[in-house]
Amino acid sequence: MRPVALRVAYDAAHGGRWTSLRGGSREWLWRGPEPGRHEVRPDDAFVDAGGLEECLPTVRGEPDHGEVWSRPWRGGGPGSAVIERPTFTLTRRITDSGGVVVADYRLAADPGYRFVWAAHALLDLSPAARLDAPTGTPTRLHPEAAALLPPGSWPTGDPWLTGSWPAPAGLTVDTFGPDDGTALGAVLLDCARVQVIDGADRLTLELECAGQPRSTALWRNLGGWPANGPYRSVGVEPMLGAAFDLADAGPSDAAVVPPAGEVTWRLIISAHRTH
Repeated sequence: MRPVALRVAYDAAHGGRWTSLRGGSREWLWRGPEPGRHEVRPDDAFVDAGGLEECLPTVRGEPDHGEVWSRPWRGGGPGSAVIERPTFTLTRRITDSGGVVVADYRLAADPGYRFVWAAHALLDLSPAARLDAPTGTPTRLHPEAAALLPPGSWPTGDPWLTGSWPAPAGLTVDTFGPDDGTALGAVLLDCARVQVIDGADRLTLELECAGQPRSTALWRNLGGWPANGPYRSVGVEPMLGAAFDLADAGPSDAAVVPPAGEVTWRLIISAHRTH
């Protein structure tokens, strides 16, 4: 297996969105069918243009996909961008000089501030691709999965159903293959490193952060969403927290700013090819 150098591009003016993650003639980021991403204004409905969107302080819920994806970031030096909101300031610095993409984040906010962050990466994958994570990882299925389970399987009123990777509640979720009209979201708990395998290519995503819950979110849309014009999109999303919606997050399900007033974390993305 040999390393493949990655190069990244992003658009600070439009939510800090990552627009390209390319290596070895392959573009890993999927581009969506929705026009109008550049015309988005704060508090607009989410526009699914693909790439990697920064989601903070929530993914689902209010506001949908968080506050920062719809607002301009300002430059903060080479590779750096900053966004300031009334309750927090987020700084991000991305480097790819060694062929490995490293994104360093710093969130400054009042001590006790609770948040969920996700690198909402939509990937361009073949139907043969799969997600490799440790067998037995506790995995939360979110409510859209209820329709795929036997009647009566979903616990009434609960925001998720927890089982073991790769088949929580008997539903196999580690494969991405052909469109079948389904869509589901899941969160792999305490899972800070995963690998996407697609033919000869491997993409590894790893999240480093001391003292905060680290997860990997999965969005597997095989032509099941949205109802009025479904298409295929697959998201593999390193996450701080353990719930898509901050409003659903219990005491251990969200990241929390400590007394020092800041949280720092690092996202590392690398690629390899088997031949």
